[in-house]
Amino acid sequence: MRAVVAVLLFVTAAHAALWGLFQEKQAAPDFKGILPSVSYTPFEPGHVVDPTVDPARIRADLKRLSTVTRAIRSYSSTEGNELVPAIAAEFGMKVMVGAWISKNDDANLAQIESAIALAKRNSNVNGIVVGNETIYRADQKVEDLIELIKRVKKSVSVPVTTGEIWNSWRDNPELASSVDFIAAHILPYWEYFTDKQAVDQAVYLYGLLREKFPGKRIVIAEFGWPSAGYNLKNAEPGQFEQASVLRNFVARAEAMGMEYNIVEGMDRPWKSFEGGVGPYWGILDNSGDAKFSWTGPIVNENYWKLATIALLVGILMSLPILRLEQPTPMQAFVLSAAANGVGAWAATVFAFWSGHYFVFGSAFALTLGLILLVPLVLIAMARIDEIAAVAFGVGPRRLITKTATLAPATIGEGVTFPKVSIHIPAYFEPVEMLKQTLDAVSKLDYPNFECVCIINNTPDPEFWRPIQDHCRALGERFVFINAEKVKGFKAGALRIAMDRTAVDAEIIGIIDADYVVHPDWLKDLVPVFADPRVGLVQAPQEHRDGDLSLMHYIMNGEYAGFFDIGMVQRNEFNAIIVHGTMCLIRRSAMDMAGGWSSDTICEDTDLGLTIQQQGWLTHYTNVRYGEGLLPDTYEAFKKQRHRWAYGGFQIVKKHWRRFLPGGSRLSPDQRREFSLGWLNWLGAESLGVVVAILNLIWVPIVAFADISIPDRILTLPIIASFIVSLTHFIALYRLRVNIKAGQMLGAMIAAMSVQWTVSRAVAQGLITEHLAFARTSKGGLSRMSIEFQAFWEAVIGVLLLIGATVLVVTNGYKQVREIYIFAGVLVLQSLPFLAAVAIALLENSRTNSFAFWRNSAVRTAELIGIRPVRLPTVAAPSQPVASEIRQEAN
Repeated sequence: MRAVVAVLLFVTAAHAALWGLFQEKQAAPDFKGILPSVSYTPFEPGHVVDPTVDPARIRADLKRLSTVTRAIRSYSSTEGNELVPAIAAEFGMKVMVGAWISKNDDANLAQIESAIALAKRNSNVNGIVVGNETIYRADQKVEDLIELIKRVKKSVSVPVTTGEIWNSWRDNPELASSVDFIAAHILPYWEYFTDKQAVDQAVYLYGLLREKFPGKRIVIAEFGWPSAGYNLKNAEPGQFEQASVLRNFVARAEAMGMEYNIVEGMDRPWKSFEGGVGPYWGILDNSGDAKFSWTGPIVNENYWKLATIALLVGILMSLPILRLEQPTPMQAFVLSAAANGVGAWAATVFAFWSGHYFVFGSAFALTLGLILLVPLVLIAMARIDEIAAVAFGVGPRRLITKTATLAPATIGEGVTFPKVSIHIPAYFEPVEMLKQTLDAVSKLDYPNFECVCIINNTPDPEFWRPIQDHCRALGERFVFINAEKVKGFKAGALRIAMDRTAVDAEIIGIIDADYVVHPDWLKDLVPVFADPRVGLVQAPQEHRDGDLSLMHYIMNGEYAGFFDIGMVQRNEFNAIIVHGTMCLIRRSAMDMAGGWSSDTICEDTDLGLTIQQQGWLTHYTNVRYGEGLLPDTYEAFKKQRHRWAYGGFQIVKKHWRRFLPGGSRLSPDQRREFSLGWLNWLGAESLGVVVAILNLIWVPIVAFADISIPDRILTLPIIASFIVSLTHFIALYRLRVNIKAGQMLGAMIAAMSVQWTVSRAVAQGLITEHLAFARTSKGGLSRMSIEFQAFWEAVIGVLLLIGATVLVVTNGYKQVREIYIFAGVLVLQSLPFLAAVAIALLENSRTNSFAFWRNSAVRTAELIGIRPVRLPTVAAPSQPVASEIRQEAN
């Protein structure tokens, strides 16, 4: 344990060192003076002014701004802006009054009259700006705007101009002639320049305007850089970028004697309509606090607070490692590194939350996204835990193997071989398949057993009469029951079988109707029950028809992962999932648990969990003691998975109270394994579908409304989770499952393909209490449906790909990085849906046959010359026999 503690301390120290290593510092010219002017807008458009309250807010804003600037520029003369000049005068500040010009002539008249009145009434008004980017927005023609400017000039003695983008001045010299000075807007961010190019570009354009209009007073009426938001091609917003751009610009402007106005004085959260950067142009935040220092190196003042949050979260999430039984140093390293990675993400989330402004829609979207990400992170951590345990932890200690030393097969005094009653429930099963199952049971190398075969709700004598005759032929050990109108699905049939079970049977064995057991099944596993605490022993499933087709081949690989990975790991904590066939149960444990229940359609798992809740030990072996049959079709495969998922959710609803403290005899490890197991399966699949559909709905909002673009703190964890899941699958399959790489790839596709099926089952479990038990079609009796078995998966998968394409196309001129990441997430989310489509297409194609691939390999080899072409042989003329020769001679 000392080594593990040392590893945790090392990882924490390394995490802290990385924060120190990546701390950013930038040099920039110091500015110790006061800015000549900044933009200020006290209210959002349409705000109704309350004279008893609003002046106080304006006064507080201007008092704070008076410490950084000598003047302010406003953009409107109404809606509260008319209060600004008088209050600014209290702090000795000049005001460049703005008159907002739009297409509304009446509103324009009100703006002009108010601006004129303010200039006449307030001596600190040093100019009037008639319109702001009015030509750029095409709200007025140039000649009409000139007339408005002339009208204002006639009424006031202060300079009058209009605010326009630099190229509007360049392209409209008549506009420049009509104003007292040129008020040019130069905002390199909107022209895709980097923060390193921004100042040089501004100086260049300033020089261009001076050359174009020699002798004319030129003021850079807007220059700035946003501190947050999204990139625009090469233009990257950020706190460091804003501080560096403004400090370098001010230093250059002061040295050149340039007149300028910084946009803007304070952040304005309501400007979210100006893209993601709209609210973040202020040199002060919305509360009036400085966003950066004008002297010294540029640093993030909250950097070490964020580092502390990351380290604390990492430490707290690493503490459970100390509770693990015999963790290895490498195992502890992987888990602690993952925990600290989550801590770093948590600090990033905190920084984003505290450094951004949210309207209701964006706050709701972020909150919902984070809520959905919490279980996603837990699922990823659970998978990393399993990777670390399998790859670097100690090997399985409770796993029953062929070489394990077992106790003698005795239970009770004087009983050498406890009696086992094997129950085989059947419902419309193929006769020859069931006969094969019964024949295998008859060959068991165990002296004391009986077999109860119960066919339920199968009135057709062609299905039950041959089985009845076969049981008679096999001898008195075989009991046949034909039960009609049985209620409670498979569990109901098994209850009837229990009623016909021999009274001296101490162990109940369950096998499915398609299962061919090996002779040593009971001989090897019954001895485990010599420990009186053992209530159940489970063996894995295997299938004998994996070579039937390529689809069956990959199905078989997908099943193997559960039995060779998940069950082996859960067995270490006495938390296996009972899956019916190849299961041995102590009769007294079954009686204590209440027997077979029809509350759920997964009666086997339900009973197993109840037995564990009673405090019994359970054991698992990964040795194959028999083989069954795979589902006949992809439709049957999905129906089986739907039943398992729906039944699993029924079990969650039935048993969740027993997971509360004191609710049962489950240990903390068992509670954790079952809870994480349900979350890892039912939760992960359902969450994947929910997030995919929500993202699909979000696409048009991002692509066409240009708002609420998902930030990287929401999208990158989805990509990271996918990478973890991919690594989890590949690594554990390579370490634990004895299959070839091609079958492993197919198994991955098969596992992904049932995401929609499982999520539908969970959704139905939320709104319904019971569904009919659906038998899994095996043995070749079922016919392939004419319906395409992945219709909805195809619809959703294609829509996700279309959504990704729309995002990429509409992002062509902006090239916002977050939108590309979002598009990538949509592509990843489409894979499970497209996997279902691929298998559904495979099932109906020639490529599903192994013969097709063998013949293709032969033809390819012949074409490229590796194998000689086999030509048809010409039969040589037969040699005459002696009698023919004699006849010819005669």
